[in-house]
Parts: sequence; C-alpha cells; structure tokens
Amino acid sequence: MNLYFRLLLLWLRLRRQEPMGLWDTAETPFRVVPTDLDPLGHMTNGRYLTIMDVGRIELMMRSGFWSKMKEQGWYPVVAGQTITYRKSLRPWQLFELRTRVLGFDERWGYIEQTFCVGETVYAQAFVRTRFLKKSGGSVEHDELEKLTGGFPSELELPEWLLQWTAATRVNEPR
Repeated sequence: MNLYFRLLLLWLRLRRQEPMGLWDTAETPFRVVPTDLDPLGHMTNGRYLTIMDVGRIELMMRSGFWSKMKEQGWYPVVAGQTITYRKSLRPWQLFELRTRVLGFDERWGYIEQTFCVGETVYAQAFVRTRFLKKSGGSVEHDELEKLTGGFPSELELPEWLLQWTAATRVNEPR
C-alpha cells in the first residue's frame, strides 16, 4: 500500500513540476515513514528497491518517455540490480533519490540510482532494464533508440557494469 500512496504523491507533485529530458537526473524527495522500517528501526533493504521504482517512474514521466512508451504498447521491467548500502536512513529522515540513465548496450538499459541526504550518499544502486511489448517479445535496441530520439554519444557504460551483467546471467537448468 505504501507504494500506491507514494505514486499518488508523485502524480500530484508532477503536475507542478517542469518537464525534464530523459538524459537528465531526476531528483525525487522522500521521507522515511514507519512502514519503511525494519525491526532495527532503519529503512529496510527491500524498501529501497520499491522506492527506486518510483524514481524511475518520475524520470520517465517528466521526460515524456512514459507516454511515448505506452503509445507503443511497451512496458519496462527490471532484469537485474545491485545495491550498496553505506549509511542507515532513520525514521522521519528526509532524503532524495537521484535517478539517471547511464546508457545502453546491445540488449539492456542501465540506470544509476543514488539515495542522498544533502550530498552524503546513503546507498547507490545500478539497475539493468529491458522493455517488453504487450503484444509479446522484447523491444529491440534500434526501436528503443528511435523512440528516444537517439542515444547521446557521451553515454558510456563502465566496464565493471558490463562484467557484472555477464557474471549474473542466469543459465537454463540442465
């Protein structure tokens, strides 16, 4: 239920915000609420992943990519993610989630999401994404590039991220 409340707040806030580019960084404000907490009194690790969904939605909606994608009958999925926690977020603490597209390889899109209080990084995640078609199948790289209006040439994926993708590939059981 917490996600739906945050999505409603996002939708209301988006009505007052300026549009942004898909290649810009979305800065989404949040507050740690009691339903975010684990028994130790800090934000539970699973809640970070849920909040990351909201950050990605903000970037896609504010950039106009969400509506373009929906017109095509596409939807995004998370194919993999890794997150590193540095500091604990505590009850009622304000924080910001910074979401930006890192780039694309021949199959995947990559997004960086950073949880910050001021300039202090509390957690940082990297998300591997894919777009699927409601009619079935995956969106091809060329189709995605066309819908975005072209990928900026300055987007360059770090080598470790490509190695992570290769290392986390799930093989079919024998």
